[in-house]
Amino acid sequence: MTDNMTFEQAMTRLEEIVRMLEKGDAPLEKSLELFAEGTELIKYCGTVLDNAEQKVVMLRKGEDGSPEELPFEVEIQ
Repeated sequence: MTDNMTFEQAMTRLEEIVRMLEKGDAPLEKSLELFAEGTELIKYCGTVLDNAEQKVVMLRKGEDGSPEELPFEVEIQ
């Protein structure tokens, strides 16, 4: 289901699911289906965010004035 979805599309769908479940109008079976879909979307979005975090680098000026790339985990003091 999430194979062709962007992160933004997945978040939009997840927000729709939350609104539907909060209303409480759906029959039990439909609520369970929505809950399962929402769980899958949460997992997908978490994976996308984890992958994005791994790509993030922080830039700072090196000793010669040029930017240096540091892993996201490194703290600049």
